[in-house]
This record gives sequence, C-alpha cells and structure tokens, in this order.
Amino acid sequence: MSLADTLVSAGEYFLIITAELVLLFVVVSLFVGVLQVYVSPRTMQRVLGNTGSVAGSMFGAAFGALTPFCSCSTIPITLGFLKSGVAFSSSMSFLFASPLLNPIILAMMLVIFGPIITVVYAVIMFVFAVGIGLILERAGYRKYLKPVAVEGGIDQAGTKFQQIVNFALTIFRQMLPYLLLGAGIGAFIYGFLPSDWVLAAAGPENIFAIPIAALIGIPLYIRAETILPIAAVFLEKGMGTGTVAALLIGGAGMSIPEITMLSAIFEKKLVGVFVIMIFASAVLTGCILQIITW
Repeated sequence: MSLADTLVSAGEYFLIITAELVLLFVVVSLFVGVLQVYVSPRTMQRVLGNTGSVAGSMFGAAFGALTPFCSCSTIPITLGFLKSGVAFSSSMSFLFASPLLNPIILAMMLVIFGPIITVVYAVIMFVFAVGIGLILERAGYRKYLKPVAVEGGIDQAGTKFQQIVNFALTIFRQMLPYLLLGAGIGAFIYGFLPSDWVLAAAGPENIFAIPIAALIGIPLYIRAETILPIAAVFLEKGMGTGTVAALLIGGAGMSIPEITMLSAIFEKKLVGVFVIMIFASAVLTGCILQIITW
C-alpha cells in the first residue's frame, strides 16, 4: 500500500470513529445532565447513607456510574460526600466507579467492544467498586483521612433546560480534545503500525501482557475517552481484549495526577492500598475478559 493510500485509509478511520463517538457522547451527556439537574446532592447523600452497608456501597457505585467524570474530577465530589456525612464505604465505591463505569465510557465501549464485553466489564467493575468500598470501611481505613475543607457548590443558574444543556456542553468541551486525540492516535496506529509489532508486544499469547499493561496505564493518566478509540485499533491489530481492558483501568482509574490529589486528602497508607486495589482489579478484569474472548 502506498503512502497516499495509507493516509486516505487512516483519514477515513479518523472521520468514522470520531463521528460515532461524538454523537454518542452528546446524547449521553444530555442524559447525564438530566440526572444531575433533577437529582439533588442532598438526595444522593440521603440515599448513600452514613453507615458502611452493602446497600450504601451499591448506591455509591451506581451513582459513580451515572457521573461522567475523570479520576481527578471525582476527588472533590468524594471529599464533599465525606464532609457531608456520607459513609466512607459509599464514598470509596463512588471514587472507584465514576471514572471507569459512567454512561459515556459504557456507550463508547458498546460501539468498540460490542454488547457482551461491555456488559461483562460493567458487572465486574460494579462488583469491584462495591467490594473495595466495603473492604476499606471494614478494615478501618477511614482513620487515614486528612482534615480538608470543602468549598463550592453546583451552579443552578437559569432554567432546568438551560442547566442540562450547559452541563452537557461543559462536559463536551472538556472531553472533546481527548476524543479527538484518541481518534487521531488511533487513526495513525491503524494506518502505520504493523500488526506483527502489536502481536509480539501485547498479543493474547503473551502471559505478561495484562499486568504490564496495567502497570503502564497507572503513570500515564490515560483518560478512557482517549484510550477507547485507540483500543479499537489495537484490537484490530491483534492485541488481546484483556490487555486493552487492563490498560484502560490502570490509566483511567489511577494516575499520577490523581495520586497527587489523593495525597492531599488521604494518608500515604490509604493512597497505597487504593493504588494496589486498582492494579489488582485491572489485572483480574483483564484476565477474565481475556478468557472470555480467547
């Protein structure tokens, strides 16, 4: 294939994947905007509860699944929950679930991975989110919280319709560069990266590919909106589904910026345990998805 043909192929891929993801992104952002406007923080805090129950952690994970925030954006919200008397387990379940299980990510995964992988991924992440919150609560890690003040609130200017649209536009403006970056990198890989290279480094036959991908993801700060378009190309090139999932969870669930921000509100021991749990969930989820798709 000539250089011109390769460029055309990569350009077509970029336009197609960008159009699909942007359309989904806008629709889901509006839906989440409706939830943000009509479900008040006070209601959520009452639902989440102030004791470490299984139901509270489930509600915390479910609320995280309805919020389209990256890992760093969840921290002020988590801190607000804790200062409002929400159970520690519910807050930790939210902190884990929000960047990895929200509607935008699941909608994008549905396009790229298909319904079966998306459903399995969602179930596994939800179970991990609930479990991590309960484990940290029962092990007494609440004592490793630092005393930090909380300021600010939700902007409720304008009509409810205006609030929904403004919320969706704000989220769209913030995340569109990451979508375009991911689609652009994905298009370049699609056109120029030899499949043999991908298979050799991270193919399904490499037993170390999943933990390595999880380790690589943690310091990179790869937003899910960026890595998912790239993941579509990696899958076409032959990378294992489990390896892609491990990279996604490691990068989107725990990153250097988030570790820094968590250090401002958590003691070192709690930060370290949380990072270990993210890594473990990335590896285990990757292994499960790899077995399913083998």
